[in-house]
Amino acid sequence: MKKISKRARVLTGGAVLAGVVAGTFGAVSASASAPAAAPAAVTADAPDRNLTQSTHLTTAAATKAAQAALDAAKKENQRVSVAVVDRNGNTIVTLRGDGAGPQSYESAVKKAYTAVSWNAPTSELAKRLEQAPSLKDIPGTLFLAGGAPVAANGAPVAGIGVAGAPSGDLDEKFAQAGVAALKR
Repeated sequence: MKKISKRARVLTGGAVLAGVVAGTFGAVSASASAPAAAPAAVTADAPDRNLTQSTHLTTAAATKAAQAALDAAKKENQRVSVAVVDRNGNTIVTLRGDGAGPQSYESAVKKAYTAVSWNAPTSELAKRLEQAPSLKDIPGTLFLAGGAPVAANGAPVAGIGVAGAPSGDLDEKFAQAGVAALKR
């Protein structure tokens, strides 16, 4: 067996000692920074002027609306995509009908987002472009007929967008079928 030099033993021992000291210091400082007692939790139903509440569609309701819009399009032999977004423009559900064009998916999402953002059908919003053409430059929007807002107590809670039919009027008709399904 080979004998280890005194210098190697000192260096190895020093490294081990440094590791132990660092580990101990880390453990002590971690426990020192932990709070002694957690503050009392705020209950979810406590009134607070710093909070607001909003209404959102459930996934089941969004799916029901999207399916109703897709079914309305199928009855008229139209191949479309349908998107339902929440109040914040986040996609809840999308359905791409059989044979729907590749552009229809993204267009449906943008129409839904546009409808909920202004709480108005996108066919009405498209007319506003005559007075304010720069509206079309807002990211994520599409000012073509085919988007319908969903409102609760007068406030927008979702948007339904349909794209892929040969006219925006048809797209919007199918989106309105989705809105109507939520009222049943």
